Amino acid sequence: MHTSFKRVASLTISAALVFGAASVSAQVMVGGAQMYPTKDIIDNAVNSKDHTTLVAAVKAAGLVETLKGPGPFTVFAPTNAAFNKLPAGTVDTLLKPENKAMLTGILTYHVVPGKMDAATLLKQIEMGKGMASLKTVQGGTLTAKSSGGKVMLTDEKGGVSTVTIADVMQSNGVIHVVDTVLLPK
Repeated sequence: MHTSFKRVASLTISAALVFGAASVSAQVMVGGAQMYPTKDIIDNAVNSKDHTTLVAAVKAAGLVETLKGPGPFTVFAPTNAAFNKLPAGTVDTLLKPENKAMLTGILTYHVVPGKMDAATLLKQIEMGKGMASLKTVQGGTLTAKSSGGKVMLTDEKGGVSTVTIADVMQSNGVIHVVDTVLLPK
């Protein structure tokens, strides 16, 4: 077997193990809804019952057209439960029109330019000797590590989020579902 083929096969198997079986399936269920790789990020997200808060926030921030655009984008998508971990009243405050800039900053901190699937992310972690720095659209940095068979993202404030569903392929990128809202500086 050719060395580069072995490396790709190893990364693919590693991605499947670290991110779970969902990463190798072309069609994934998220929030009780089938996600279709032919639909864009917004058209899929609106169908997930686990992402109603995220969708409301994207609408309030005026990011719908951007995330319907050609991209490609890698989105680390917090669930409703992730938003519920924030202090009481935080989401309601962020959704107010006067806080649109702050909300936009938080949401774009969850977006990395390009299409970074699980295998690519794991390769970057491996090449970075156990961690990868991901530059977000917001301008900040997320740190990705693999720990205990899971990919963990650390934000600039030290908060940690786990990828719970990876490789939800979209026509304009990829979504990785995360269990905690990531916060920029």
